[in-house]
Amino acid sequence: MMRRLFWLAMGVTIGAMVMRKLSKLAEKLTPRGMSNGIASSLANLADSLRYFGTDVREAMAEREAEIRENTGLDGRVGKVQ
Repeated sequence: MMRRLFWLAMGVTIGAMVMRKLSKLAEKLTPRGMSNGIASSLANLADSLRYFGTDVREAMAEREAEIRENTGLDGRVGKVQ
């Protein structure tokens, strides 16, 4: 009797978990769910592009400073460092 109760409880639990997963999937496939997914993906893309742009600008500024220093364009031509 206990074994049957255990398997019944296990079946109900697994069934509930499967239904929750399927409900979430069905919600994602509705037009509203798809638009929310696309909107969040675009927001993530915009954030990534912003961070990339910031990194590129910082690296450009560092490299430009190195080039200016190595070519003497920083105003230190002939000066002792």
